Amino acid sequence: MRAALLAVILLLLPARAPAGIEVVASIAPIHSLAAQVMEGAGTPYLLLPPGTSPHDHALKPSDARALERAAAVFRVGPALERWLDAPLATLAGDARVVSLAEVTGLTLLPVREEAAFESHEGGHEGDAHEGEPDDPHLWLDPENARLWLGAIAETLAAADPANAALYRANAARAQADLDALVAAIDARIAPGRGRPFIVFHDAYHYFERRFRIEAAGAVALSDASAPGPARIAEIRARIAETGAICLFREPQFRSGLVETVIGGTGARVGVLDPLGADLEPGPGLYAALLTGLADALATCLD
Repeated sequence: MRAALLAVILLLLPARAPAGIEVVASIAPIHSLAAQVMEGAGTPYLLLPPGTSPHDHALKPSDARALERAAAVFRVGPALERWLDAPLATLAGDARVVSLAEVTGLTLLPVREEAAFESHEGGHEGDAHEGEPDDPHLWLDPENARLWLGAIAETLAAADPANAALYRANAARAQADLDALVAAIDARIAPGRGRPFIVFHDAYHYFERRFRIEAAGAVALSDASAPGPARIAEIRARIAETGAICLFREPQFRSGLVETVIGGTGARVGVLDPLGADLEPGPGLYAALLTGLADALATCLD
């Protein structure tokens, strides 16, 4: 009797997905997107922990082991993670390595090296296979993330056919969730549109263009290297010229430099984080990251 009852209970339980494959993601936003697609089949491995610069990183032994075991590796591309080229060549020989900057149909924007930014004109939607975009911070445009979710799902479906339907269903659900996220961010940011601000380095071009809120300039170069005296003087002049309300620093950089830049200008200091340094890695990080940018902008520009 007990055996028959147990058999009935097992039949009524939902079927569990087969165990998934080993997957590696370079940075937290990509890891979050991959985690959403893999939900129910496994968890991706994150190479760069929160707060680590994507421009330079030394692999730990656990990172090397993860790359050796990986069936798929997702990265932005060499423009952001040049340090990853050699480890991929030597450790991830059997993995499907996907540079997401090469996905077809992305919105691509040029890097802005000058201290003072011009209009956002010049961005285009194109085929990234024609050449990697100069600005590698593509994840900050949720429409790019929408395309990446599909690309991640198809890569995993090819590598792990047993879970193909799950990956595709998860990606479709995550893409639908982006619609609500974009609407919420658009409403949150609306009151600050047209109010000038300065960023620490040019990491937010994609976010600005998508949500129609434009930075007037950047303290540091696009790779976040320290600015020299001439650059600082130029930014101080830009703050005075535009009447910039806020200068946004980033969590990993010392605040003393920002205080030097804004001293006597009347500008406020806010914090923008393009990578989610203070966020818990996982499926929810991507939405929390973009929401955090919107909240920081709206609060400082109010």
